Amino acid sequence: MITNYIPDVNKMYTYLRGNLTGAKMTESLKALQYARDMHKEQTRKNGVPYIVHPLSMACYAIAINIHDDNTIATILLHDIVEDCGVNVDLLPFNDVIKRGVKYMTIVKFDTDRDKLETKSRYFNNLLESKEAVIAKAVDRYNNLSDMPFALSDDAIGKNIAETEVLLLPVLKEAKERYIELSDVLFALRTNIRITNDILKKYNQESYDKWYKFYTGESK
Repeated sequence: MITNYIPDVNKMYTYLRGNLTGAKMTESLKALQYARDMHKEQTRKNGVPYIVHPLSMACYAIAINIHDDNTIATILLHDIVEDCGVNVDLLPFNDVIKRGVKYMTIVKFDTDRDKLETKSRYFNNLLESKEAVIAKAVDRYNNLSDMPFALSDDAIGKNIAETEVLLLPVLKEAKERYIELSDVLFALRTNIRITNDILKKYNQESYDKWYKFYTGESK
């Protein structure tokens, strides 16, 4: 029987705090505590403490050699606005981080005709912030890895179709736009694509349904 492993939050927090302190990443250190405070008592759909998600993302980002202070802070704060009701303009962080968090947050405009238009604009707008692009890639990889433990087959199909149709093309374009991040983006895009393809094998029917939704075409 497959079970979901729950990491030790305190150990993850201590590891990150030590790593960020040694690298003198002051904004990320502040974001680490801020995220822990704001996500306190929150859980994910699988019952795991919510803070495990941004902590896991930050650990993974550091493991693949992402050491930019603004990017790690954006990763740690990426769900603060959407899930904690915080106004992005009032976040006690620099403007680059606030911009990254802003573009990581899905917002429906009055002019949006449907959810597809909202999602399409959201993914395309990620390109306006390299911090948001990296954060979204790490976020999606983390979510894809957890999906078999937390989501229905239909929800998994929706996410893998969305990843294939909307996210992977954006990551390809980001690789060309942000040349200095090309190696990191290549690694992230490769890992996401491989994980997506594995999930597709076990959720083909729901994937086909959602692929048609996102493209208007049958796969």
